[in-house]
Amino acid sequence: MARSLCIPGVFLLFSALVLLVLTSISVPFLDGLDTARTHFNDQAHLPQAPDGGIMDSVRFGIWGYCTINQAGDKTCHRDRAYSFSIKSPGNGDTINISANWTRGLIVTPIAAAVTLLAFLFSLSSHLTVEIVASILSFLAALLTLIAFAIDIALFAFVKHEMDNLQIQAKTITAPGFWLTFASFILLLLGGCTVIFGHRRNRANAGNYQSYPMSSSRRGFWQRFRRS
Repeated sequence: MARSLCIPGVFLLFSALVLLVLTSISVPFLDGLDTARTHFNDQAHLPQAPDGGIMDSVRFGIWGYCTINQAGDKTCHRDRAYSFSIKSPGNGDTINISANWTRGLIVTPIAAAVTLLAFLFSLSSHLTVEIVASILSFLAALLTLIAFAIDIALFAFVKHEMDNLQIQAKTITAPGFWLTFASFILLLLGGCTVIFGHRRNRANAGNYQSYPMSSSRRGFWQRFRRS
């Protein structure tokens, strides 16, 4: 019964782990879990993709980006620290999103690895291991917060550059962006729940041991006492 007090924390850590793993796979390996995406609404003035084709939208992920044309065909570029450039069909200006803005996205998989360790340690009932699990949970939360800040910076820069194209471009946050934020909240709650649950378990165990068992045996002289 005491162990059940820690189950919510373990469940929260597991949920954060699943979200971070999915986010870490990202585009181009897992379609739909990108960080930011841009749609070009002016079908008469679509920009040129880096491969020379005309694109209708572009998606930015951790391991690369994918461009999608009007027919729905997808072309992806895979690289850990990638750059992206397109040319405006209107004024001929070219924008470039350098690798400096995408290199930091690697923090998300690192946060996922630390979350995995926190989850495994949280399964133990040993006090020292439980404390380590809580520390790892908060460390993973810090890394996830940093990853989310990098996602925000990438989104803001992409939006700014796309607006400079002077065409009908709409840049929005993608599912991977919000999964990272949700993982951060779950890690905070999970770390707090794990440590509070284990402290309550110890308190319950101490209360249980503080009540000695009373003996029902009576001494020899007590047999002659009158009730």
